[in-house]
Amino acid sequence: MGTRFCATLFFGVALAGCAALPGGGPPPVDAFDLTTPSVAQSGRRLSRIQLLITEPTAIKALDGQDIVIKTDSGAIQLLGGARWADRLPRIVQARLADLYQRSGRFGGVGRPGEGLAIDYQVLTDLRAFDIRVGGQDRAEVELFVRLLNDRSGVVRASRSFTGSSPVAGTGGQAFATALDRAFANAVSDLVEWTGARL
Repeated sequence: MGTRFCATLFFGVALAGCAALPGGGPPPVDAFDLTTPSVAQSGRRLSRIQLLITEPTAIKALDGQDIVIKTDSGAIQLLGGARWADRLPRIVQARLADLYQRSGRFGGVGRPGEGLAIDYQVLTDLRAFDIRVGGQDRAEVELFVRLLNDRSGVVRASRSFTGSSPVAGTGGQAFATALDRAFANAVSDLVEWTGARL
């Protein structure tokens, strides 16, 4: 092949200025991020409530940077040549925090270590975040969310949020884009649900 190059791609942002890899190094790997879905700023406001967005828990296959593919037989494969820009749970945590912050409905939203006096923790378990291949390839996302009273330790509410999106095209870019859309579908009413239960 011709000149090798490195490229780190984020949704909506292409980072330029990558240098050629000398001496026939390893093939380049594309790294992808998730976007923060749009959120309505209308609705019930809880200005006295402060939320802590914890890092989601996940099985080992989802607790890393690999993009996971599941076959019809149930086998788990890891996509070559593409990965997440950080550990997937950390990316999801950052996007959820941003989602709640952009809604403007809560008095404070933060992550551990940011010094907030917390009222409720948003606990998330990543139960699915993968591409299902065979027939019509599609992205599937499932997040199980619990709202935990930080003072009493009592779970106020819990629910599974799911989203799906067909894959348009092939390769890392198509898979990552489908997962991004499935994530947006899954959390489309997360803020509304949270506000209605606190």
